[in-house]
Order: sequence, then C-alpha cells, then structure tokens
Amino acid sequence: MWNMRLHIAVLLLILLAGCVGEQPRAVNLEVGLEFTRFPVKYTCDGEDISPKIRVGGLESRVKSLAVVVVDPDAPGGTFTHWVAWNLKPLREIPENVPKEPVVEAPIKAVQGKNDFGRIGYNGPCPPKGRPHRYVFKVYALDTELSLPPGASRSELERAIKGHVLQYGEAVATYGR
Repeated sequence: MWNMRLHIAVLLLILLAGCVGEQPRAVNLEVGLEFTRFPVKYTCDGEDISPKIRVGGLESRVKSLAVVVVDPDAPGGTFTHWVAWNLKPLREIPENVPKEPVVEAPIKAVQGKNDFGRIGYNGPCPPKGRPHRYVFKVYALDTELSLPPGASRSELERAIKGHVLQYGEAVATYGR
C-alpha cells in the first residue's frame, strides 16, 4: 500500500512539474463573430477578406492584441489561416484587414505567413465533404511584440509566452 502511495505521489509531482513556469491562460476575453457559419464573402469561394471580430471585456493593462485563425479539421492537421499581432486593444477588429506585412489602416497590425504561404488572412477553403471548424483565437498581451513581419504561428506562440493577460475564441464552420 505504501509503495502505491509513493508511485501516486511521484506521478503527481511529475505532472505538476510540467505545469511550472507556464502562464495560465485566462479564458475571460469575449470574442465574437457576426456568424456561426461563414458567409461565402469571407472564404476562398468569395472575396476572401477577413471578417469583423468583436472583442469585449479587455482589461485596462492590455497593451496589444494578437489573432490566430486555425482549422483544426484540416486533413493534414491544424492549418493556419491568419496570424496577426500588435493590434491596438480595440473592441472591434474591422473586416478586410489588408494582406500586407505591416498594416497602417484601417488598424495598425503586423502580420505573419499563413499555411497557404501568404501574408495576412486567407479564409476557409476546405475540400468537399463535411464542414470544418475555424477557430478565431484572440490574445490580450501585456506588451507589443518585436516579432518581424512574416513570422509563423509557432513563432508567434513562442513570442507571446508569459505575456498573455486574457484569452478568448470564437468558432465558425464552413463546408463545400
């Protein structure tokens, strides 16, 4: 019996050690879209422009926002559709953010490469079959990032470690 308790204690210590140093992700940011199923306008079958994203409940100490849009249902694994950072902490990210590395209007932002190999937003473009889910992740950060334009999702995720004050997401689907 004592041996079993020792094994359980060691297992708990190992599990807890894996959590040390990681910042807990507060899921208290209100993130919303105007739809739950993508209008064609925001997909590769339409204008392929970024949709408006509502952001609510921002704390006053937030210095910038980062946005990541992914398709976790893609055949080859999670597919990145948009990576952007250093957005001002606003209640609304407007639609049609230009597909440029550094954006000055309608908002200021720096953008990375998506998994299409392009800068900026490229919308849903799934193969025929069941609809895919698209997750819009918004991170409220305590700093602006010095990440260069064209960075990848993984580079952004490394850069925001230890800087996430708030987090929220919205999900919409699209199928063909």
